[in-house]
Amino acid sequence: QVQLVESGGGLVQPGGSLRLSCVGSGFTFRNYAMSWYRQAPGKEREFVARIRGLHFDSPTYAESVKGRFIISRDNAQNTLYLHMDSIEPEDTAVYYCNVFYYNRDVWGQGTQVTVSS
Repeated sequence: QVQLVESGGGLVQPGGSLRLSCVGSGFTFRNYAMSWYRQAPGKEREFVARIRGLHFDSPTYAESVKGRFIISRDNAQNTLYLHMDSIEPEDTAVYYCNVFYYNRDVWGQGTQVTVSS
């Protein structure tokens, strides 16, 4: 059973930093591209960042987070990360880990990030 479990969310002040984690299980983690999405209150879920499986070069980012967020992974630990810097109030959302596995999207339960002073 493919499973994704996110952690690391919380309350952070504007300008602060946070690191989200996502542990994958039930599939060969290193072989799959992994992504982060987020969903703010009243809005649709949106793409944040994506990193390939075996080759980590050229990850892709949403324009809104370029230069502030970094996606990374540790294939030995089956873990995906999202390093968030210079956090803005607009980054408040539930953050989801995603893998496209056998023609279907698999999502974690999400982790809440709230940006407030």
